[in-house]
Amino acid sequence: MNRRDFLERASALLAAGLSWVRTGGTDEAPWFRISLAEWSLHRAIFGGKLDALDFPVVARREFGIEAVEYVNQFFFDRARDRAYLGELKRRAEGEGVRSLLIMCDREGRLGDPDPARRRQAVENHYKWVEAARFLGCHSIRVNAASEGSYEEQQKLAADGLRQLVEFAAEHELNVLVENHGGLSSNGTWLAGVIRMVDHPRCGTLPDFGNWRIDEDTWYDPYRGLAELMPFAKGVSAKSYDFDAEGNETRLDYVRLLRIVRDAGYRGYIGIEYEGDRLDEMEGIRATKALLERVRAQLAEAQNNQGGRQ
Repeated sequence: MNRRDFLERASALLAAGLSWVRTGGTDEAPWFRISLAEWSLHRAIFGGKLDALDFPVVARREFGIEAVEYVNQFFFDRARDRAYLGELKRRAEGEGVRSLLIMCDREGRLGDPDPARRRQAVENHYKWVEAARFLGCHSIRVNAASEGSYEEQQKLAADGLRQLVEFAAEHELNVLVENHGGLSSNGTWLAGVIRMVDHPRCGTLPDFGNWRIDEDTWYDPYRGLAELMPFAKGVSAKSYDFDAEGNETRLDYVRLLRIVRDAGYRGYIGIEYEGDRLDEMEGIRATKALLERVRAQLAEAQNNQGGRQ
């Protein structure tokens, strides 16, 4: 058995043991697993305190997290640098950490009204599809930015996404859209875009906190999450601050996670801490503790009601 196989097997046994304890001695696994979004450490990385190559190492050793979500901004010029990507992959695999996806920004508007610029934005993402495939990810996360009326933006975003998804499908990769400002933070609008794309490789990455449409307009986070969950292939647990009991001060995690669970989602939920009162390491730990507590709470309530809640 090589080192990677040993670590993966040891990790699986540890996770199974923890699950057994948390579920009161049953053989049921947790209904979701926890990953870490690299943006949670953006201050440390941009500030030179953390090398982006060490992100998977920190995820495992500091937080006991075995799956990560990368952000392209931290290696923006390295998408085709196989030596760099190979080292990142080596460090992740050396820690038994799974690479889930790459969050992609700054590559143009996939719903740009100009066909040439829209096509260029699509092609700008190709290298990230290829990088994600190399790292062993299942998806890239993109934005659905556009311009024009509500209906026009839906059609334009769907067109750009469909072009990109067709390329990604050739690499067995998914393209996920996050609620990330503008009309993409309107759950009805984004759900409509995904339906227009109409491709099994196109889905959503619902974020608990990104519901600001413009300066004066915020979308209801609970309604938005419910609208996006039918298409979700990932979930982002945004957090900002915590009270003395460890609850998130802006978002009701019990309500949010109940929506996720009731949608039938059983994948990873990624920590994305964006607060400034706690430092990044403390914020990540607080978010992880809250996710674990609410996960156990909802599982216990469901078990007590015979699977109905």
